[in-house]
Amino acid sequence: MKAIRTDREIECPRVDAGLRARGLNLVTLAEGIPEEQLAAEVAEAGLLLTCYTPVTARVIQAASRLRGIVKYGVGIDAIDIEAARSRRIPVVNIPEYAEETVAEGAFALMIALARKLGPLHREMNAAGWAWPVQQWLGHDLAGKTLGLVGVGRIGRSLARMAGAGFRMRLLGFDPFVDTETMRRAGVERCNQLSELLPLADFVSLHAVLNPATRHLIGRAELAMMKRSAMLINVARGALVDESALVEALVCGRIAGAGLDVFSQEPLSSSGHPLSRLFNLPNVLLTPHLTFYTHEAMERLEQETLARCDELLAGRPVLVKSLDPRLRCQSHGVVFAEPAR
Repeated sequence: MKAIRTDREIECPRVDAGLRARGLNLVTLAEGIPEEQLAAEVAEAGLLLTCYTPVTARVIQAASRLRGIVKYGVGIDAIDIEAARSRRIPVVNIPEYAEETVAEGAFALMIALARKLGPLHREMNAAGWAWPVQQWLGHDLAGKTLGLVGVGRIGRSLARMAGAGFRMRLLGFDPFVDTETMRRAGVERCNQLSELLPLADFVSLHAVLNPATRHLIGRAELAMMKRSAMLINVARGALVDESALVEALVCGRIAGAGLDVFSQEPLSSSGHPLSRLFNLPNVLLTPHLTFYTHEAMERLEQETLARCDELLAGRPVLVKSLDPRLRCQSHGVVFAEPAR
């Protein structure tokens, strides 16, 4: 059987070796492969493993032998779930492998912004030292307010770190998480995003990207934030109107941003809509790698192979995600009970 893994730039040696050891003819494809070429490659494939590459209705229609689509990661916005459902092709993701890991990454960006670690590092490289002048004056996290936009598993992990660990006040906005669940996590529930934004010193995004959340943080929302507030995004770039964010950062409408995700990836220091961010001292950029640790990748690869084994054996594939787009599937899937 032929198996396809897209986005081969993401190294997954255990997955690749494991699939080949199971007797599959594994073909790995580069990020950015044209839709027509991907459709031709999957025509005879039994398994499709994908991360960021769009899996469109045209690609799915061409896949006459496909047993399932495995997203080796969390977000499924690049997969046409409805097209897969209509072809009775199950889709599964790996939702739990990096909850703590990504939360740690968000926290790292937050504390680095608060203490101006990026500019200080550049100053040390350039001058060898920095004296305690106003330019380098940072902020404590203790006593500050963290606003969580999305209070799922990653958001609640960050809440534990910031609340119990750093004595921050925690506010949360998430229409799909009830007051009691937030209370147990130490989070005060806000019924509207407009309640949270004016109160938060740091706003950290942990929402799923879908049509309703695209540009959830736009020009109006940025205008609601404190001028001293900072935005953290380790979820999806398109949750933010990025052109409005650049304007807000350049004019000092908000104090800073730590960004790991972008609508158009990879980022570039020239010729990219967000190239201007590279020259802003109040911005920290990382290349969509808050998930990338030894421990998280081991969990990801183990779970990915487990889902592939279910599909190869003709068993229902285990869906652990609570995303309604995956939970609405009725063919070739079995659902894990939600954690309490």
